[in-house]
Amino acid sequence: MPKRRCAPRDCSGPANSIVSGTMRPDVLNPLFASVATLAGVGPKTAILFEKALAPSHGTPARVADLLFHLPRSGIDRRDRPKIMSAPRDQIVLIEAKVIEHRPPGSRNARAPYRVIVEDETGDMALVFFLANHQWIERSLPLGAKRWISGKIELWDGHLQMVHPDKVLDEAALAKLPPVEPIYGLTEGLTQRAVQKAAEGALAKLPDLPEWIDAPLVAQRRWPTFKAALQAIHRPDSTAAFDPQNPARLRLAYDELLASQVALGLMRARMKKLGGRPSIGTDALAQKILAALPFSLTGAQQEALAEIRADLASNERMLRLVQGDVGSGKTIVALLAMATMVEAGRQAAMMAPTEILARQHYERMLPLCEAARMKLALLTGRDKAAERKKTLAALETGDIDIVVGTHALFQEAVAFKDLGLAVVDEQHRFGVHQRLALGSKGDCVDVLVMTATPIPRTLVLTYFGDMDVSVLREKPAGRQPIDTRAIPLERLDEVVAGIGRAIKAGARAYWVCPLVDENEELDLAAATERAEVLRQFFGDRVGLIHGQMKGAEKDAAMEAFQRGQTSVLVATTVIEVGVDVPEATIMVIEHAERFGLAQLHQLRGRVGRGKDRSTCLLLYKAPLGEVSEARIAIMRESEDGFRIAEEDLKLRGEGEVLGTRQSGTPGFRLASLDVHGALLPVARDDARMIVEKDPELASERGKAVRALLYLFERDEAVKLLRAG
Repeated sequence: MPKRRCAPRDCSGPANSIVSGTMRPDVLNPLFASVATLAGVGPKTAILFEKALAPSHGTPARVADLLFHLPRSGIDRRDRPKIMSAPRDQIVLIEAKVIEHRPPGSRNARAPYRVIVEDETGDMALVFFLANHQWIERSLPLGAKRWISGKIELWDGHLQMVHPDKVLDEAALAKLPPVEPIYGLTEGLTQRAVQKAAEGALAKLPDLPEWIDAPLVAQRRWPTFKAALQAIHRPDSTAAFDPQNPARLRLAYDELLASQVALGLMRARMKKLGGRPSIGTDALAQKILAALPFSLTGAQQEALAEIRADLASNERMLRLVQGDVGSGKTIVALLAMATMVEAGRQAAMMAPTEILARQHYERMLPLCEAARMKLALLTGRDKAAERKKTLAALETGDIDIVVGTHALFQEAVAFKDLGLAVVDEQHRFGVHQRLALGSKGDCVDVLVMTATPIPRTLVLTYFGDMDVSVLREKPAGRQPIDTRAIPLERLDEVVAGIGRAIKAGARAYWVCPLVDENEELDLAAATERAEVLRQFFGDRVGLIHGQMKGAEKDAAMEAFQRGQTSVLVATTVIEVGVDVPEATIMVIEHAERFGLAQLHQLRGRVGRGKDRSTCLLLYKAPLGEVSEARIAIMRESEDGFRIAEEDLKLRGEGEVLGTRQSGTPGFRLASLDVHGALLPVARDDARMIVEKDPELASERGKAVRALLYLFERDEAVKLLRAG
């Protein structure tokens, strides 16, 4: 199925749909109007809102985008301390009398304008740099009492407030909200502009039908959707900004429910399309198993049994196999593909990089030869004649299994009878692409693999339309990796240690975060590090990074695999899948700059052979709290699933799976590290909705349709009556 493209939408009118009866409900139209329709938002301010709200739907920022731009904190204006008792680390509102003006002298025009104010406890200076003198004199007349807001600090023995954010008389004070919401801004956009626009957006917010099950609303004591947004944008206390506040929980659940219903509809659609039973003879699989130097783990056997049951059923398979580093996903995939070949059909495996595709091919080739299966490789840089030959053999069925990159997506690639598509490192492709290979055949089963252990909440969120198999066991003989944290000041000792290991025949990876030097971040560049190490080890040092051409990367990798180089300096291009059993040392420079899951993936490149392995985490001291926590966890554990859960707590869902890409949920109201406990509830509710009302035709079903449109999941609505 080719990647779907959303048609451009009119911001103010109803959404068009390819499916009759699935137009956006009229009640939502006010929320899909441009922010430029709000009072006080002119063309220039609208551009600033575009940047602040960062809409990803390809249309101008809308009222709904503004409503979903929740305040991150607030200022409690009800607490009004005296000057001497006011806290020094937060914004306060002080009532004081203006007793003196001290404008800068003519000789030093750049000096600040100071205004001295006092109350019964003491005095302080209001400090204005490069300010409008007339405004100061008009706003703070001598002898007048004013309410002044800002942070009080001690400077040179005297209290001062630099550039107060508010100077109010009694009339203006009366209009001040008791708790003032504080929003994330972009340059040029003020808090006042966002607050005023948010008020205008709230005025357009209609009463919407309730899409949450009534007993759940009552049990959790949640407000309505409208009341929840009002409670947060018009807070009556700072408790409104607590992620566990009932209003926040309600909105988080709304977004999670929309996501889960959308995934449920996609899953139902897959089931409705049906599949072709593919039952193997086990003959080819047994030949592969006989050629392996090890036996399958219990987890591998269980996953393979689940996959074969899917292949034999009348429904299409859409299954995720996730496992820790080195848990043996590739052999499970190969055995699954062998089952498809036994059934008389073809299989394809897609990898995210040419290095990985080539490695899969080289790993599987001897096993396929043992089973007398024809295996081919297809990448974007194959020579024309070679590519033409491969394409012809795929179309005639002379090739049983093909391994490739994105090149497998191309229209020129045709199969005689593709039955199984295996997608490696799924999250590198984007959610919708996992079905793209399915268009290459009749009733293609899809198997997705990832070597990144994923927290359960993220599995439900990103892969909720799939069945899941988990490989927790590691093959017998895997040795623990000795993980150490070393400050960069001891770099000379590390280099000397690497030298001793190389003389003894060892091979080492040396990973740097950047290709080119970035002075601002003070990170070591891979190119520069390679040059430094060559001063010690000469041509025994290789280099590989993402900016190299494919052939250059392959050559560098091959030289390291063959032992022609002993140290491979690399960027994170080697993070996933690269396998050199002889490599026993992993050095990660500036380890504090990496996420936990990435550190774990990099560490997993060693410890794959019979010799003991070491991972050295080089860090720049002093470590921040989060970096220190990451490194401590890495030293404590090699359990990728525990590490993934900790990574979610430290970084949030946006980074755990890698960079955000098109098609991922991109939650705005829900934060999985905080609201993850709501996800199973939303999943169960969504399953019940789809089972009981698959067309969303009931009153609640219609409300759920509105929910799907509201949270940009309207593509799911189109599946209701499509094919």
